[in-house]
Amino acid sequence: MDVHLLDGTYELFRHHFALPSIIDAEGVEIAAVRGVLNSVVTMLDEGVTHIAVATDHTVDSFRNDMYAGYKTGEGLEEELFLQFAILEAALSSLGICVLAMTEYEADDAMASAARIAGRDERVARVHLCTPDKDLSQCVEGDRIVQVDRRRGEIRNADGVRAKFGVSPESIPDWLALTGDTADGFPGLKGWGAKSSAVVLEEYLHLENIPRDPSQWTVQVRGAARLAETLDASFDDALLFRDLATLRYDAVSSGVDDWVWIGPRSDFQSWCDRLGLGRLSQRVESILKQR
Repeated sequence: MDVHLLDGTYELFRHHFALPSIIDAEGVEIAAVRGVLNSVVTMLDEGVTHIAVATDHTVDSFRNDMYAGYKTGEGLEEELFLQFAILEAALSSLGICVLAMTEYEADDAMASAARIAGRDERVARVHLCTPDKDLSQCVEGDRIVQVDRRRGEIRNADGVRAKFGVSPESIPDWLALTGDTADGFPGLKGWGAKSSAVVLEEYLHLENIPRDPSQWTVQVRGAARLAETLDASFDDALLFRDLATLRYDAVSSGVDDWVWIGPRSDFQSWCDRLGLGRLSQRVESILKQR
């Protein structure tokens, strides 16, 4: 079997900004929910059997206590935020396992689920369905891969190296040096994507980088300045790496909980509310073909 882990937060954002507004009878924006629900049904139609969708039920997480500048829900449109709970309920009605995070983040849920599935001998491949570079750290060979569904790209470990210049295990270190504006931490001054990749491809982790640039076995422009910055800001770099490192204890369910066996009895009412009356018929047709 293959396991598909979908980044519900990313999907909700993507559809919200891509689709025209649709307001339901209760005056609530639902366009993004409709888009994600249709997308998940398409995955089922394509033969997906085991699937879980991770969401950020609350925007803040334990990382906000670690670093004051970490991303928050400030500025998030209310019409988008309100769709999270609707999406979670609609997906559950469809019979999809929803990994709704409160203390942790959706990325942590996907990382945890990927590790669980990766250790299950029955699983042939784990598909991390998200373009988020954070999840690249979870890629393992050809067994756990990252999928950008919008672009139709699949990245295995070699694909991660080709894209970022480092192996999956070095992604948190790479993010610590380069920063991650989406998550709200700046990285270290002067450390760009290329210089970080060259150094980490050689040394893998921050602790292994010699403090004396004359000992570096790679050629990097401005090595002395970079080494000085790293030495002066090493504690910051470690903190940023900790922020970028995904947790693997966010999920307690397992592969058997993610098998899709069909919708609940209230799915039709959800389709009616969302103006997707024919979607339930499509779902029933998919179920009959299983």
